[in-house]
Amino acid sequence: MIIVGLTGGIGSGKSTAAKMFEELGVPVYNSDLEAKKLMSTSVRVQKEIIRLLGENAYKEGVLNREYIAKKVFASTSLLQQLNAIVHPAVRLHFLEWTNKQESNYVIQESAIIFENNNQDFYDYIILVTAPIEVRIERILKRDNTTRENILSRIGNQWTDEKKEKMSDFKLINEDIVNLKLKIKEIHCILRSKSS
Repeated sequence: MIIVGLTGGIGSGKSTAAKMFEELGVPVYNSDLEAKKLMSTSVRVQKEIIRLLGENAYKEGVLNREYIAKKVFASTSLLQQLNAIVHPAVRLHFLEWTNKQESNYVIQESAIIFENNNQDFYDYIILVTAPIEVRIERILKRDNTTRENILSRIGNQWTDEKKEKMSDFKLINEDIVNLKLKIKEIHCILRSKSS
């Protein structure tokens, strides 16, 4: 089975692309979603997060996302340490999930494949991009945040130019019709490579 990474900066539209692959019958693992689940359900992960960020990381046993985001996006070191707790747990969970799939290929949607030096985990990597102003607009609509916050989060990720050099496919997510056509094209290529 081929393992494909789907990546892109915040607001690039990874989730939109992932849904389109799912519509084609491809199993997609959403790393962000699964990381949040593991941060809420794994006792080991919870203990390590509390040790790193303090008791306020959880409010009455519930993940305090706002508190965690404020702490880690203000400190690259804390962000790296949090990632070192969460990402190995997600990786293990993804591999267990992959073993249960019956498909030519699976996709793992993850925003920071390159930042975490995880590109070697994948047979192919698909990069989703969009112009910066489009990305900011999307995030402002989606999240209760500020432009300043968004730019800070974007600053913690690699540039699209840097990621593109290490990716096998690029999806420009500006217009749904062209995005859908390009995804169908990539889907056919990946299916032919896995058979």
